[in-house]
Amino acid sequence: MRRIAAITALALMLAGCDQNMDVQPKYNSYSYAPLFRGSSLRSPPAGTVARGDIERERETQTKPAMTRELLARGQNRFEIFCTPCHGQTGEGNGMVVQRGMPHPTSYFDPRLRAADDQHFFDVITNGYGAMYSYASRVAPRDRWAIVAYIRALQLSRHAALSDIPSKERQKLEVSQ
Repeated sequence: MRRIAAITALALMLAGCDQNMDVQPKYNSYSYAPLFRGSSLRSPPAGTVARGDIERERETQTKPAMTRELLARGQNRFEIFCTPCHGQTGEGNGMVVQRGMPHPTSYFDPRLRAADDQHFFDVITNGYGAMYSYASRVAPRDRWAIVAYIRALQLSRHAALSDIPSKERQKLEVSQ
């Protein structure tokens, strides 16, 4: 009796070892799935919010306070993403323009000087004309930093001596 029980147990264990866990019925991404009568990829349920979407939306709508750190970050991001077309000064004479790409409008154009900050943010996000969207490449906070730096470029070109604080103005006058 014990012998029969041991043989039965051994046979069941050997039968369990034969299952190959790598070969299972499953659907691969983008494959046809008869169960779903189409693609195996399913749409998310209604009302689903992707992780980080709410925070990203808040950053998109909230312009950060102007600080030196924000301007420094904006200059850095501008040099990385914007100078190939817009150039270091924002004139629209970047390296790719010199090689035949369309000439973007100078940031010193009266129309762009009068545009609000949201316009620049939207152009970075959605693109404009020949410029494609940078939404996937530049985070919302960095887009606001670039906008702040563009404003600094515009102010630097049209600044008057009276715009400079008195301490800084005295330093300029002494160095002349």
